[in-house]
Amino acid sequence: MPVAIVHACLRGGGAGGRGHGGSPTAVLDDAPLSDAERRRIPTLSGTSHAVFVSVCGGRGDEPAVSLRFFTTEGELPACGHGTVAALAFLAERAEGDGYRATLHTAGRVFTGRATRRATHVDATFDAGRVGLRAATAGECDLVLPALGIAPDATAADIRVGSPGRSRLLVPVATRSALAALDPDPERLRTACDRLGFLGCCVYSVPTPTGRMAARVFAPSIGVPEDIANANSTACLAAHLADRGFTDIAVEMGDSLGSPATISAGTSGASVHLGGAARVTRTVRLTPG
Repeated sequence: MPVAIVHACLRGGGAGGRGHGGSPTAVLDDAPLSDAERRRIPTLSGTSHAVFVSVCGGRGDEPAVSLRFFTTEGELPACGHGTVAALAFLAERAEGDGYRATLHTAGRVFTGRATRRATHVDATFDAGRVGLRAATAGECDLVLPALGIAPDATAADIRVGSPGRSRLLVPVATRSALAALDPDPERLRTACDRLGFLGCCVYSVPTPTGRMAARVFAPSIGVPEDIANANSTACLAAHLADRGFTDIAVEMGDSLGSPATISAGTSGASVHLGGAARVTRTVRLTPG
């Protein structure tokens, strides 16, 4: 079974840059596999996530593509950096520099676009609406100690964001405070499982231009720390839109030695996400 390894959300991509780092993601054509076999693909490929792609028709030059996302813990309803990786995978197989498809995921249909560059692919898609609410005191009391954050060490502006599955959004004052975080993985997983959270996105205060750093801990889906989490970036974009930030760029992955950047913007109630990606190699796996 051929599996493409795609580095999604490269740092320093864009029209003029080659980009480096990114989140290694397994992307492959769908096949008649059991869910247990699908969960094995990330382990066998050395990635945190796997995306199963099925081209299922479409109209004219715009194919319809079904995407399914898996970690070792099971299936996810959505995965932002996995969508970027899938668009790069599809664009590399298509003719021409531009690619557009109607993407079908669990419970949602949306448009994805990609542009082939000399060294990578730039991908964008509509992340849809993001639910936001204030975090409760009980949620903060459970999660913040597991993150190693004292309740009085962060701003009171803690939110719960959900593009489909909830996660806690926790601001810290500086990038150095963010870099110093050393969560207790088991305690954090227990807290997130109890609250029904995917995990937590801890982020630094944005600059006036909307650039910031973030770390996403997602123990409840089997990912202690994610290199690039685009759906959490969508949550941040929706939250910060009320403060006048229409476009943001979020840097992740530095603590894991694989720098990544995800861009996001808001238009009305919708959020769009973007990232650069590169298909780096193809491996052959036996999932059984």
